[in-house]
Amino acid sequence: MTKLSITLIFALSVSICLSQNTEQFCNTFFNLQKVVFEQHYQPKTINDSLSSGVYRLFLEALDTDKDFYLQQDINLFEADKLSLDDYILNQDCSFITKYSDSLQNRITANINYLKTLKNVTLDYNNKYKLQFIPNQAYSFYKDKNQQEIGLQKRIAYKTLSRLLDEYEDIAYIQDNFKTLESALKPKIIDNEICLLSELLNKPKGFDNYVYSLFLNAYLKYQDPNSTYFSNSEKTIYEDGLSSNQLSFGILTDKNDNGQIVVAQIIPGSAAFINGNIEVDDIIISLTSKTQTLETFCVSNEDIAAFTTNENNNEITFKVKKSNGKTLNVKLKKSKIKVEENALTGYIISKDSLKFGYIELPSFYTNEDSPNGRGLTLDFSKELYKLKKENIEGLVIDLRFNGGGSMQEAIDLCGMFIDRGPVSIVEANNNKKYTLKDTNRGVLLKKPLVILVNNYTASASEFFASAMQDYNRAVIVGSKTHGKSSAQAIMPLSETEDLGYCKLTVEAFFRVTGKSLQSKGVIPDILLPSLYDNLGNFEADIPFALKNKNTYVTLKHFPYKKFDVDQLAQKSKARQSLQALFKQVDDNNKKLYSSIFEKGEPYTLSLEQLKQNQDNKIKFYDTIFTTPTVKNPIKVSNTQATTELLLYNKSNQEDNKNLILNLSKDLYVNEAFFILQDIIKNKP
Repeated sequence: MTKLSITLIFALSVSICLSQNTEQFCNTFFNLQKVVFEQHYQPKTINDSLSSGVYRLFLEALDTDKDFYLQQDINLFEADKLSLDDYILNQDCSFITKYSDSLQNRITANINYLKTLKNVTLDYNNKYKLQFIPNQAYSFYKDKNQQEIGLQKRIAYKTLSRLLDEYEDIAYIQDNFKTLESALKPKIIDNEICLLSELLNKPKGFDNYVYSLFLNAYLKYQDPNSTYFSNSEKTIYEDGLSSNQLSFGILTDKNDNGQIVVAQIIPGSAAFINGNIEVDDIIISLTSKTQTLETFCVSNEDIAAFTTNENNNEITFKVKKSNGKTLNVKLKKSKIKVEENALTGYIISKDSLKFGYIELPSFYTNEDSPNGRGLTLDFSKELYKLKKENIEGLVIDLRFNGGGSMQEAIDLCGMFIDRGPVSIVEANNNKKYTLKDTNRGVLLKKPLVILVNNYTASASEFFASAMQDYNRAVIVGSKTHGKSSAQAIMPLSETEDLGYCKLTVEAFFRVTGKSLQSKGVIPDILLPSLYDNLGNFEADIPFALKNKNTYVTLKHFPYKKFDVDQLAQKSKARQSLQALFKQVDDNNKKLYSSIFEKGEPYTLSLEQLKQNQDNKIKFYDTIFTTPTVKNPIKVSNTQATTELLLYNKSNQEDNKNLILNLSKDLYVNEAFFILQDIIKNKP
């Protein structure tokens, strides 16, 4: 056989293998591209800008923390920065292979080196230098030697950190360091290897994992709210926690460091009522009456198996808070019944004035309920109780409300306006339609104050903006998130074997024709927020949809306008006298510095790390301590709620603490005084 024929045969075999490996990816991607073009609200042109944007997002997804690739890899990839659009237009998927192969090789190399560290004595006495560096300042390792030193640092740091988490007495750790370290270090290394092995052994293969990262990068370039789902991922996304099963009400996820974190807390659940566990808390261990599960190298499936075990009805969750503190929280499983109200209305009063207060955690709904139970039904029940107390106005708290059902938001609008348009919706074919409240009458005519902040998003912004445009409420707080789009889940093929995408298909506009997209709702009265300027707005996310206006086809008829200028002046005068608002502003500046500026370098040792952790705890305790209001308003239950609590003693202590916290809430107090000003200024 000649050398030429051998070369041809080899090339042919590579071509066949490549075709087999990428055929499914090609089919999926080009079907996805077709769906985007036909259904996305604003599909983007395939050109060099798309190529550059998708390349950037893909690379970030492949190696988020720049742990794997070396600078030489990046130099090799740079050729694709302006070529991805050409590959796409030529339906050439061969480019994807080098990313998958190179990442697989780098992860395998890291695993192999970590194994050798089990037999290496690490230096815990000032050899390694550490410094906090913001994410945007991360850089790739320049060579293999620098990467290996980085792995040594990581194992040493995690070993010392875990010892400090487990034992409060640093003297005990120092006296027993050799024994404790020799037992813990292999666990830390095994956990790191486990996390990397999880990446290499994805259920549908490593190549498919890389393919899905590219599909998501393509969608995130269209807009940050569009996502690719495999069949199993779609099921997980759609399957919420069953309302009627016994549970703790905690949904978990795994962060980039492989730690099990709290991803969601179900309203009305044991965790929700307890209040000591928060989203993003790191779960260190779970302890039942018979066993303990440490979260070294465990999956979400392991956590679910432990928490759903019928013998584990009471579990102590050991969690690490954002400030570095560890906390043991004991929870008992409970049912989250559909028929129970997930909201509670309170009376806020001072002197002779009495207002209502209701916090809306989300615009939840229950599509399976025969009576369509959702937020608005719960809200109407609480509003009925408050009206029986003869309230003079109402505070609706939308802070940290990330949205939910648009229909619930429309229905809630209808409780405060007497028929009319509430939003204009635009799809990708330029077709527009107007969402309307078609019901005559309102449930409450008294003045409203709506509290918002940077995390008020989507459906909650929809409601707040409608109330503002109708002059139905005074919006108070900080600028909202700025998401004014709606998504739909759709299959990429008729047989649904290629997966799904959650795609942005519509944008909604205010009744004035203006959009809050990437702009947010601007409050009538601005209050300083701890979360200002921290990059938490939709506009801060790369490739977010731009703000634009649309034309109005159905005019709305607003109510008499509040004298917001006078109300704002009075509020500003109170703020200048209230040192707590200045404290919030000062703390915001400190928090900004801690997130976006480099920290002071320090050497890694047990003593230095302990001091650094103590300083961090002290710093965050100061930053996140709720300002105590002097002479706060009075907060109390409605008579109906008081009677219910008589038969539910387990909730009495939680209710007492919630009332205490509400009475001291700086923003709720200011909302009360704004309502007071509205009442006093009535003609």
